[in-house]
Amino acid sequence: MIRMVKRIFEDNNEREVRRLSKIAAKIDSMEFNISKLDDDQLKAKTAEFQMRLSKREQLTDILPEAFAVVREASRRVLFMRPFTVQIMGGIALFEGKIVEMKTGEGKTLVGTLPVYLNALAGNGVHVVTVNDYLAQRDSREMGQLFRFLGLSVGCTLNGTGLEMKRRAYACDITYGTCSEFGFDYLRDHMALFEDQTVQRPPNYVIIDEVDSILIDEARTPLIISGKAQRSTYLYNKADRFAGRLEEDDDFTIDSRMETIVLTEASVRKAEQEFEVDNLFSQEHMLLNHHINQALRARHMLKRNVDYVVQDNEILIVDEFTGRLMLGRRYSDGLHQAIEAKEGLDLQNESMMQASITLQNYFRVYPRLAGMTGTARTEEGEFKHVYGRDVVEIPTNRPNIRKDHPDVIYKTVNGKYKALIEEITRRHKCGQPVLVGTVSIEGSEFISAALHEKGVKHRVLHAMLHAEEAEIIRNAGQRGAVTISTNMAGRGTDINLGDGVPELGGLHVIGTERHESRRIDNQLRGRAGRQGDPGSTQFYLSMEDGLMRRFGSQQLTDMLEKYGFSEELPLEGSLISRSIESAQRIVEGANFESLKMVLQYDEVVNRQRERIYRDREEILQSDHIRGIVIAMIRSLVERVVDKHCPSEEIPEKWDISLLADYVNLVLFSDDQISSSQLWGKEKDEIIRFFMDMIIDVYEERETRIGKIAMRQFEKFIVLRAVDSKWIDHIDAMDQLRQGILLRVYGGNDPLQEYQFEGHEMFLDMVRRLEEEVCRYIMKVKISENVRPAHAG
Repeated sequence: MIRMVKRIFEDNNEREVRRLSKIAAKIDSMEFNISKLDDDQLKAKTAEFQMRLSKREQLTDILPEAFAVVREASRRVLFMRPFTVQIMGGIALFEGKIVEMKTGEGKTLVGTLPVYLNALAGNGVHVVTVNDYLAQRDSREMGQLFRFLGLSVGCTLNGTGLEMKRRAYACDITYGTCSEFGFDYLRDHMALFEDQTVQRPPNYVIIDEVDSILIDEARTPLIISGKAQRSTYLYNKADRFAGRLEEDDDFTIDSRMETIVLTEASVRKAEQEFEVDNLFSQEHMLLNHHINQALRARHMLKRNVDYVVQDNEILIVDEFTGRLMLGRRYSDGLHQAIEAKEGLDLQNESMMQASITLQNYFRVYPRLAGMTGTARTEEGEFKHVYGRDVVEIPTNRPNIRKDHPDVIYKTVNGKYKALIEEITRRHKCGQPVLVGTVSIEGSEFISAALHEKGVKHRVLHAMLHAEEAEIIRNAGQRGAVTISTNMAGRGTDINLGDGVPELGGLHVIGTERHESRRIDNQLRGRAGRQGDPGSTQFYLSMEDGLMRRFGSQQLTDMLEKYGFSEELPLEGSLISRSIESAQRIVEGANFESLKMVLQYDEVVNRQRERIYRDREEILQSDHIRGIVIAMIRSLVERVVDKHCPSEEIPEKWDISLLADYVNLVLFSDDQISSSQLWGKEKDEIIRFFMDMIIDVYEERETRIGKIAMRQFEKFIVLRAVDSKWIDHIDAMDQLRQGILLRVYGGNDPLQEYQFEGHEMFLDMVRRLEEEVCRYIMKVKISENVRPAHAG
């Protein structure tokens, strides 16, 4: 079955490649005529294309000629002529596909083709890179090409000021990272005034290293937080208690599920320690949570692997890239638990003010495409989550890299001894070696061992990410030894030095298999670019994380029984198949996790879309009196319905409480008496209230002026929307954390979350309307209402 699916995919891909090659051939046929144009004539093509678009031609109509123009301009400005396979990749990107092109095939240049074509429409194009360095580099280098052709180019970076960001987004083409684009999107939807926003409506986006962004990082939401007024005293106490517990006796770790479970004995210890009668009762759920987070911090998150301590601060290490995730914090109190474990001052817990997953952020773009060196293994995720097909573009030159079989040792110690010897041997021959590790700890261990051997080398990991491009660029020089965490330096080509091809090219050594085959393939892809020679090999041990998690213990016990030496390598198809099987299991689990995240996040996403749409309408409107009056009417009708239910006779209506409520929220004290309401039908009561409200409203407007009243209305509504939305998403987050327990009651947690989330949203809207009404009708209006045009 797997072979059949694979064959079908390959057949589809071959058909797609043939189709793309035909379009590329048409573009190739234009090259001679385009090359005869002088610079001014070539530049004038941009205005010509824009004129044709204004006359109702479509982008697809001008694609061949536009791509031919970019190819010629690239040859003149960048001194790089896109190959036919690069043209094919550009066509697929224009069509909104995920394009797989091997490392070194020039993906950055490929992106210029569809970026230029889409930018001609004048609605803006976003180009997403994996870090600020690449955003700056590409906007500077590729920007030469675009500016030559008359288009403007901007770059948005972390720390860029408001005005500079606005200018960057006003450009035809804007470069930046996924987090910067996403956070700017969230901040725009928190702005109280239109001149505080920076982005235009989303149009077309190309994502470089799309697998890293849409797959690896997609499960981590972008969150803008503020300080919450919550006590942190329990963290240190829970940490001290957790520090006295012993594994097996007091708790068990399920490494496959990555969970910690307290034993009955430790539950009794906790109840005695914290003087509670039942640790699992509702009133002690917070304490239970603190203890579990303290155990996770102590036993599941490792220093210099999952996080580093820098300047008395916990900095998270991205498990996929090895980079420090500056500004990110573990949620749900886990960050404070780690701070307690490391003996640091505890920072205040934060409260979510705005949030969106990358999955849903990138779905706001009408058109999306991406490129990477590895996408085939995640084709199902791209199709299911983002509705994007994957197309694999052939290499410009045949790949001659040699991927040697894995070498597996009984112990980590045996593995490291062998790979140090291999590095030393190749270094003496002058062959450059790139060693890929999964942690900072592993990098430093290998570095220390190489120092003892006298092998000169360079180390690249999350704590040195500012230097990564320069280090990785020189990794192919004769005699170079580079140690790098995971995918550091991604996006930077490794060029081979003089004489290196004759030595076999760059040799890549992996020190551990990743959970995803794609990450392993990315490491392999550092060697053998553009038809260069190269080789790769993974050195593994039965004590590696992936092997421990998936059934290596029986094999290890057998090796112990027969006295198998730790220095003797193991080889065999059975072991290799076991590794691949383990990786497929994890990939499948991650896919399910991604789908689950999407299903839960979709509930909040629909609510977010409505709030952001309504908020944007209010922000861009100069006159929202009609909206405010509609909110007041909604509140009045709801309150009258509550106090005057249709199923009861009027004599039983709670008229007195109704009068008290409207005086409290809408009118001056005692302005409405119950005697004024007696004898009226429901509709009459509603009309009576609305007539009085309109009178009061118009009196206030006359007193302060129409302009000030319009500004006041907008300010009040936006502040109320933001306040209630912040409370709501925090409440939804709390609901989601506890909803999985519903499964023990035989309920579907997702359905429960959808139902309760909807009810919570309706309740938020009701509370929002009440707050707007109270402020609009009761608050004294200051004379210094901010003018709408102020900065």
